[in-house]
Amino acid sequence: MSSKTSESTGTRTRRGVTLTPARITVLVLAVLAVIFIFENTRSTKIRLLIPEVTVPLWTALLATGLIGALCGAYFMRRRS
Repeated sequence: MSSKTSESTGTRTRRGVTLTPARITVLVLAVLAVIFIFENTRSTKIRLLIPEVTVPLWTALLATGLIGALCGAYFMRRRS
């Protein structure tokens, strides 16, 4: 295996990526979110101001998750 051990933290790395507990937690939550989204496939009505559209629920959940992720990334970048 090409895994290395970081001298300072003792965590395993692969291709330069350190697997910290926080990253593992985020990865697990992302996988659970994707499973939740694709388990909810029925159609639903969504109303944004005036127009009402019918879309699969997974599409609405995925779009909402992506918007949230983009907002979070934007605010984290501005904070740095």
